[in-house]
Amino acid sequence: MLPTSSAPSWDVHRLPRAEGSVFLVTGGNAGIGYFVAEQLSATGATLVLGSRDPARAEAAMASIRSRVPGAQVRTVRLDLADLSSLSTVVENLEVNALDAVVHNAGVALDDPPRRETADGHELMFGTNHLGHFALTGRLMPLLSAAPAARVVTVGSFAAKSERLDLDDLQSLRDYDAKRTYGRSKLAQMHVGLELDRRLRSLGSSVESVVVHPGGALDSLTPSRPPVHARSVRARLGAAPAALLVQGKHAGAWSAVRAVLDPAVRGGQLWGPRLFGLRGTPRQEAVWSHLTDTDTAARLWDASCDLTYVDPGTPCS
Repeated sequence: MLPTSSAPSWDVHRLPRAEGSVFLVTGGNAGIGYFVAEQLSATGATLVLGSRDPARAEAAMASIRSRVPGAQVRTVRLDLADLSSLSTVVENLEVNALDAVVHNAGVALDDPPRRETADGHELMFGTNHLGHFALTGRLMPLLSAAPAARVVTVGSFAAKSERLDLDDLQSLRDYDAKRTYGRSKLAQMHVGLELDRRLRSLGSSVESVVVHPGGALDSLTPSRPPVHARSVRARLGAAPAALLVQGKHAGAWSAVRAVLDPAVRGGQLWGPRLFGLRGTPRQEAVWSHLTDTDTAARLWDASCDLTYVDPGTPCS
């Protein structure tokens, strides 16, 4: 039986206030991450945009401030493809506690060849999964210092048809750009759920929630120059697709609800209401392959070995 969505009166256009809260959004300078940050900034919370590109982060920050009067938003340099750089993130945040982190940033390659991070990991697996895994470990002291913090992992519908090969996590034997991207997102989702199981066993106040944006297209996304510009031609050409999918502003809704809604619980999966592709957010049944706790535990152990970080314990 599918779970019933809690708080059916949730209104994506009338979000609860969150003054005094601090939220970090990775990849908050573009795409879905930008709209997560823009929407959360309207609640009165302090938003920190994590980005590896200072110029794009500044542009996103200016765009948010132009649309949200009084927005409290700033940036922090964050390169998930360079694990050694993450050791300074906590210090650079300059906060005593963090109420939520939205793991949104990601790399999606369309074509070969296979590429690697500075640490020698396959680029999409290393950035999308290992980078966020290590970042969670670095942030855990700040998350634990908040009254009820959340780790929100933005997965992908592309992960629904994929399965992990634990003997080839780096896609050395079987590299296909689209399949490897889907597997990197699946790894994120597996670990997001495993993280919550481990936090519950420790009696932690931090909860981990997994979400996905459904189908989110640039051509259905409202313009936010210079962050994103949509031409009239693109808008008209994408009109038929709007019956099945949505823009990235709507793709952000599930993550925003996972941050703000007190009825959302750790270990849940949230996505768009209509066929999991578009619409307002609702709780979904956890996909069957994501219920494989043995795979999740083995992936967790492998991720600890590859990053030298365990998000379940304080980092050295």
